[in-house]
Amino acid sequence: MAGKTITAVRVHHPRAVRRHEAGPADLTARLLNTRVTGTGRRGKYLWLTLDDESALVVHLGMSGQMLLGHVPNQGHLRIATLLDDGTALSFVDQRTFGGWMLADMVTVDGTDVPVPVAHLGRDPLDPLFDREVVVSVLRRKHSEIKRQLLDQTVVSGIGNIYADEALWRAKINGAKPASSLTRRQLGELLDAAAEVMGEALGHGGTSFDSLYVNVNGESGYFDRSLDAYGREGEPCRLCGAVMRREKFMNRSSFYCPKCQPRPRVRLP
Repeated sequence: MAGKTITAVRVHHPRAVRRHEAGPADLTARLLNTRVTGTGRRGKYLWLTLDDESALVVHLGMSGQMLLGHVPNQGHLRIATLLDDGTALSFVDQRTFGGWMLADMVTVDGTDVPVPVAHLGRDPLDPLFDREVVVSVLRRKHSEIKRQLLDQTVVSGIGNIYADEALWRAKINGAKPASSLTRRQLGELLDAAAEVMGEALGHGGTSFDSLYVNVNGESGYFDRSLDAYGREGEPCRLCGAVMRREKFMNRSSFYCPKCQPRPRVRLP
């Protein structure tokens, strides 16, 4: 993308630009004849930096895709652009939860990022991710460690599934207060998160829905390698104890009661 100029833009579905408050006409006019100078990513956001010092910020939502070239399903095409070399750049999104917006750039911790992304912490796969800094932040948090893993301002990109997997690998119960864990435990937990996310990428991600596919329409199959998530009633792969499920923030947490004992509740 870097060095290419956008020569045509057409918004096919208004929901795809709902985050751009000035509306589709403004986004179209501002993108025309702008040159892409680079790309960036943090957590679930990605962006194209432009030569007017702004950024085209993209959130893929649940089923969004950025495609160069052929679009396999025209019915899900939300935004179409053309580059100066004749290549089509398309935003395809079946559920239309994702979208585009233009935003100014700001400098945070020595890195230029779009304003909507500035509040997010780095994710474990970011080359500049500083594990020790995040450990220090977590040591000051008194709420559950799983809640902190899902807090995008602390560390971004770790979803519910991979949080459970990382906690299982680190043998930590997600209900434990972050401040009760040692620096070593927190460091190992963050390492486990990076490890499981890297492995998941190698398997094309985790798919429980036909909409979660790669650009070739293929589903990821990391769900076959999950050790904790979705394994309620099955034996733990480390100790054989029966895996449990608990409600957590309108979702579910899966853990081993032996390898990841719940914190003791202090009675009055």
